[in-house]
Amino acid sequence: MRILGIDPGLRNMGWGVIDATGAKMRFVANGVIRSEGDDLAARLCALHAGLTQVLTEFAPQSAAVEQTFVNKDGASTLKLGQARGIALLVPAQFGLRVAEYAPNKVKKTVVGVGHADKAQIKHMVRMQLPAADVTNADAADALAIAICHAHHHKYDRIVLARTGS
Repeated sequence: MRILGIDPGLRNMGWGVIDATGAKMRFVANGVIRSEGDDLAARLCALHAGLTQVLTEFAPQSAAVEQTFVNKDGASTLKLGQARGIALLVPAQFGLRVAEYAPNKVKKTVVGVGHADKAQIKHMVRMQLPAADVTNADAADALAIAICHAHHHKYDRIVLARTGS
């Protein structure tokens, strides 16, 4: 299964694509979609266009997005939520179901601890996907989200098969 992981951000939206077959994962591509300027609508359009291009080029079969944590700055949280809306919308426009994972669940799945720092995430992504370019933290986080989805989606399918759902 080809999985797209998305790390939502208004200025920098990280994305990563992996192929997962059973327990094996293979790096496909990753990058960052950037938006600039003060015009929020134009920035959201740029994110939409960039993510649409990623889905068109790599044709994932599944997508996963990191859930938003609420911080003290309400305005920043709302803006991040709008970027997250684009991250949910574009895969849905391509007919994909979009899974959502809390940041701590991604970290625990990829690193083994729920409060891992960026360096630990990059290191473990590099260990699991040796061909990946993890120099950009947003792209590395997106690959971590894709890895998390590969693990949890696999277990969800097993549970559904056993329960007959």
